[in-house]
Amino acid sequence: MAPARFRAWLFPLLAVLLAATGGCFGGGHAVGDPATGPVPIGRSSQIIEWGGISRKFDLYRPQGLAGPAALVVMMHGGFGNSAQAERSYHWDAQADKADTGHFLVMYPDGHHRAWNAGSCCGMPQQDNIDDVGFIAAAVAALGRRIPIDQSRIYATGMSNGAMMALRLACETEMFAAVAPVAGTLVTDCSRARPTSVLQIHGTDDQSVPYNGGPGKALKSNGTPRVNGPGIPAVAATWRVIDGCRPPTSTTAGVVTTETAACPSGRAVQLISVAGAGHQWPGSERGPLADLLGAAEPSKALDATDTVWRFFGRHHR
Repeated sequence: MAPARFRAWLFPLLAVLLAATGGCFGGGHAVGDPATGPVPIGRSSQIIEWGGISRKFDLYRPQGLAGPAALVVMMHGGFGNSAQAERSYHWDAQADKADTGHFLVMYPDGHHRAWNAGSCCGMPQQDNIDDVGFIAAAVAALGRRIPIDQSRIYATGMSNGAMMALRLACETEMFAAVAPVAGTLVTDCSRARPTSVLQIHGTDDQSVPYNGGPGKALKSNGTPRVNGPGIPAVAATWRVIDGCRPPTSTTAGVVTTETAACPSGRAVQLISVAGAGHQWPGSERGPLADLLGAAEPSKALDATDTVWRFFGRHHR
């Protein structure tokens, strides 16, 4: 048993990391290739300079990719990284599937393991890091090495990465659709252009509460917490932006899907998973979750497959 003084700071720290990563943390793979030339099959990495900082993104190119490719930008949660996101959320395997079409996956690294999504989170928010500009520059850098279908660029993310996906939708016209998982809207979205949006969220999320308001403190000393609108309110905001018709709702077991059809083939969809916490449904249960006895991510839904199928129905 660890001494009491050691446990006093160890366990709050582990709880912080678990909430931020959805149960997976750390790790990495040592890959790399030149910043020019064709993108190799499999995994590779690229570093670009943006805002006076060296920024990295990892790539996955599946076998069988032909013609200008669709691109999914997958953003990790707070305290996560690109390697953790690649390992936890199974996007490489999704990109390999022939029945849903091959595509590229980009895993960018947040500055100090976080993203400036608006009023959250961490050092990037405090230092006003231009993460919107970084993601746009990363997509442009990749496009100089491999043809990208500009009508099929998508963004998704977990937790803080989900908030970043929403900020990208609010402030750019690059993305045909975005899919935040376990995140809320923490930036001004008054100038957003119509974009298809899929939200996936557990109703028992304590870190980013489903009904809005402050979540659990990110640090044991009470530093700022996520404090945003409720998830249904975010969906309502996007229905207004997209000019959608009233939503329809269906429930299958613990999964409720609310869908609004919008002009030009767009859609705004909210998938609620009853009883699920701060997690990516269908993902792996990481080592910190084992240590702290956290709940297994819901298997009622494969969030990765669900997100990709939504993306596949929406082009810019």
